[in-house]
Amino acid sequence: MPRRSPMLTVDQVAEHLAISTKTVRRWIADGRLNAHQIGRQLRISERDLQVFVAQQRR
Repeated sequence: MPRRSPMLTVDQVAEHLAISTKTVRRWIADGRLNAHQIGRQLRISERDLQVFVAQQRR
């Protein structure tokens, strides 16, 4: 069975990247960062975050 990537909150992503939560939410709204809505909350998989960061470094 495939292993699922841990899901991070917007706050956790912002803290990890040393940016504001507003920036993370803007990236999600712009479609640059993939996020999943679970109930009323947004979650970003670690794998999606790694892909996003790798793309930004190009």
